[in-house]
Amino acid sequence: MTATATRAAAPRLAGTKNRQGREALLLMLPALVPVLIFSVGPLLYGIYLAFTDARSGRGAVTSFVGVANFGDLLTDADFWGSFRIGLIWAVSVTALQFAASLGLALLLNENLRLRGLARVLSLVPWAMPPVVIGLMWRLVYHPNAGILNGLLRDTGLISHNVDWLNDFSVALPAVIVVGVWTGMPQTTVVLLAGLQTIPRELYEAGHVDGAGSWRSFWSITLPQLRPIIVTITSLDFVWNINQFGLVYVLTQGGPGGRTRLPMLFAYEEAFRYGFFGYAATLGVAIVIVVLAVLGLYIRRQMREAH
Repeated sequence: MTATATRAAAPRLAGTKNRQGREALLLMLPALVPVLIFSVGPLLYGIYLAFTDARSGRGAVTSFVGVANFGDLLTDADFWGSFRIGLIWAVSVTALQFAASLGLALLLNENLRLRGLARVLSLVPWAMPPVVIGLMWRLVYHPNAGILNGLLRDTGLISHNVDWLNDFSVALPAVIVVGVWTGMPQTTVVLLAGLQTIPRELYEAGHVDGAGSWRSFWSITLPQLRPIIVTITSLDFVWNINQFGLVYVLTQGGPGGRTRLPMLFAYEEAFRYGFFGYAATLGVAIVIVVLAVLGLYIRRQMREAH
């Protein structure tokens, strides 16, 4: 093709690409519009509310207050207490969830009898709504009629009933156990999928070199799973620190605020006391903290991977 023909074809090619781009955008609109309306829109409105003194009540006047809400947040002892509990909850649930899920995924990856049935049963918590899970575990933890106290009494481990969800010393650990049980299925599925992508030749080569089960696990399995581990633990941390429904059904933040996660604190500020602007500030602050923690964690993991 001559230089003249190339210059003549260039506008046509550019026009074709522009037309294709417009057509692709039109095809994406049915999916983009709901996202903009139900996700991006509320997010932007929530950020706007964080800089106002919005309150509930008919005729309440909303004024722009700048960063005053964030200043109040920094000196709010209730917020810092809730934030500390939220970090304990999120880190504990994420770590225990990962450890339990990895063990279960390794087991389900073996060629065992009834493996298919076991895989289906492991997904049961994932199929249950958080409200149902909360009500079910409230029955398990019931101080008088709960199955847990009954089993512990029968085995002689306790001599009197324990009020698991209302005892200051055990309420948070009891709720953490429920969080781990609830979140295990999705983590197990992701890790199991990762295990099935590891080439068998690596294990065969390790076996030839004299590597046993533990050596293969530490030298082959974990390094091969590292990108998946970083991804799923990061997502689990975000999901856990933003947890609301499960803990609300179990304890509503009690006793005495011992299980009041940040989202529960924000909910109370908004819908119990009517401080919508301050509640939005809490949400924005949690998002900033989560992004910072995740950024540091992912950066460290990627640095270790290289």
